[in-house]
Parts: sequence; structure tokens; C-alpha cells
Amino acid sequence: MSASLIAQLVEKRLKVWEQTKQHLDTVEKEGREFTGEADETYKRLLGELDGYDERIAELHAVEKRNKDFEAIRGQYGPAAAKTPEQTEAENLRAFCRGERGKSYEVELRDITTTAGAGLIPQGFHNELWQYAVEESGILSAGVDVWNTTSGEQIKVPRVTAYSTVADITEGVAITESDPTFSSVNSDVSKRGYLIEVPTEFIQDSAFNISTYLAQWAGRELGNDVGSNAVTVALAAASAGATTAGGTAGGLGAQNTADRGFDYLITLFHSVLAPYRRRSSCSWLMADPTAAMVRKVKSADGVYVWEPATQAGQPDLILGKPVQIDTYVPDAAVSVESIIFGDFSSLKVRIAGGVRFERSDDAGFNKDVSTFRAIVRRGAVSVDANALKTLTQAAT
Repeated sequence: MSASLIAQLVEKRLKVWEQTKQHLDTVEKEGREFTGEADETYKRLLGELDGYDERIAELHAVEKRNKDFEAIRGQYGPAAAKTPEQTEAENLRAFCRGERGKSYEVELRDITTTAGAGLIPQGFHNELWQYAVEESGILSAGVDVWNTTSGEQIKVPRVTAYSTVADITEGVAITESDPTFSSVNSDVSKRGYLIEVPTEFIQDSAFNISTYLAQWAGRELGNDVGSNAVTVALAAASAGATTAGGTAGGLGAQNTADRGFDYLITLFHSVLAPYRRRSSCSWLMADPTAAMVRKVKSADGVYVWEPATQAGQPDLILGKPVQIDTYVPDAAVSVESIIFGDFSSLKVRIAGGVRFERSDDAGFNKDVSTFRAIVRRGAVSVDANALKTLTQAAT
């Protein structure tokens, strides 16, 4: 019911009331008796006033009843009236401030990692994962993320060789050529993080505790998940290029044949073209190695490292994005220091989302609340041909 209708009725009632007062004043000034026409007019005006009063009271009662119902529905009604992001944000704030139990589970739903593309945070779960991706270079390189509700071992098929096509002669049976598969077990391990938050930060509405937790947990999650994924990537990758002996853990003199940039070209073409064409094909290295590669020039003296021309976009080498990850080993003698290829062949698995738990007792003497994040994660490679490495030769 619109409040404007009640306002219109009130305005009309005021006009009738003014007419009633004028009528009474006229009768009094003229000294007439309240009989005949004067009495009929008076009764008519009173009837109109009663009618307006009755209708206004009814509408006001309906308006109040609707407001009361909306308040009750907001407290006890279905959560579908709100978006998932609103409901999750409210629940998380309530949990942080001690109004909702001791445990809170965050499901990492609808998360994707595309090389060179940023994520739009939609709710706490995606905000947390955005910080994880920002922290970990390998998660930005285009790995696939699997979310499973439970953490039991899963057997995953892994391609080791593809089928081939051969010439055939009329009337001769086609030779069977099946792709070669093996299998790998996808397991998860339990990881945990702990942080203490002062009570003032939790109670102060100006301090966004949910964003703080997303930053903290996301970055810690990114470091841990990324470290595991790099280990799996190095174990799965095969040799693509090896530097010559005597290069002291570097790429050799830039003006010598088969040194410097030539190693990067060799590594690039050691990965099959179908993998190189994918958007998830990237270079991955640590900062000290990147500093070495940035100094490499082509034969005509041009630096091979192409800085990004747009904020938020990765730098390029041979047209492919470069991601920096601290968990890739630094360039050194007999070390695989650069990984190149299609990182979607890596499957990062998160089992059961992230579980947050809060304790108000452990830090009682310091007036802090302790938050703990628990995650079960793992990673597997499903294609033996997708990633290659550059190795610095032994001295």
C-alpha cells in the first residue's frame, strides 16, 4: 500500500475540516438555530470526516502490518531474498564479531585462472582467491582449479603420448594408433594458518575485517598452493634446453652462437605448437632468473624481454606472458630454473573450500581473537608433453 494514498486522504480530510469550522462560525455569527439546512450541512460534513478517518485508519493499519511482516520475514524468512554474496558477507561479519559460532566454511566456487586476465571479486570466496592468484605466479599462469567437496584420493588419467595418423593403401586395414595413457593419483594434504586480531579491529565498523581476512588467508593460501604446484610442475616437465658447460649458471655470452637468447628460442620450440597457441602457455621463473633474462639481447642488440604496455598485463618473451614465482629455483649450476609451456595441464585441487575457525580464549590475556584457516590442497599433472624446462649445465 502506497503511503502517498494516505497522504492524499489526509489532505482531503483537512479541507473538509476547514469547511466544517467555517460552517460553525457562520451559524454562530448569524445567530441562527442549529436546525433545518444548517443541521443537515453539519451532519453531512461530520459524515465525510468520519469516512475519511475510517479509511485513513484502515490504510495506516495495513501499512503497519506490512512493515511488521517484512521485519519478521527479514529475520526468519528464506535466505533466497538476498543474493549469495550479501548473505555470505553478513554471515562472515557475524562470525568475525563472535555472533555466529566458532567455525565458518568458505566454498571457493566459480573461480577461474586465465593467463593475463584479472579476477573480479564476487563475495568473500573470490576475493580470497584473487589475493591467492596475485601472490602466486603459477596460479596466474593458467593452471586449472578443481573444487571437490571431499578429499579422498582420485585417480586421474594422464596423457603420455598421442595417437598418430599414417598413410593407408586401398583395401588395407588402418593401423590402430591409440593415445598412450597412464594415471596419477590426486591427493590433498591439510594445511593451516593462524593469526591474532585485536578486539578493537573486530568491533570497529570502519575496519573491514572480512577484507583483512581475505588478504591474509588468500596470500598465505597462494604461497602454499603455489609452492606445491611448482613442485609438481618441475617433476612433470621434461628437458627442453640445457645450457653449455662453463656458463656459470647463466645463459652464456650474448655474442656467442647457441648462447643467451638462443637457449630461450630452443626452449620455446621444444614445446609443441598446439600447446604454445593456448592462452595458458607461459614462462615461469623466479625473480633472480628474471633479472638475468631481462639482460639478454638478440643478435641485433634488442632486449628479448618485452615490458607490458598496459597496467595489469604481464611482460612477454617471444609473445608469451612471463609469470614470476618465488618457488621456482633460482638460476644456478645443474638447476631447472625456467619452466615453459601449457600450465592448464596442471590441476590444482581444493577439497572442501577453506574452513575458518575463531577462538576468543587463547588470546584472552592480550584481548585478541585468534583466527585459524584450514585448507586441503593438492596438484597433479595430466599431460607429460605440456611443460618443458631450461637447465643450467654442470660446471
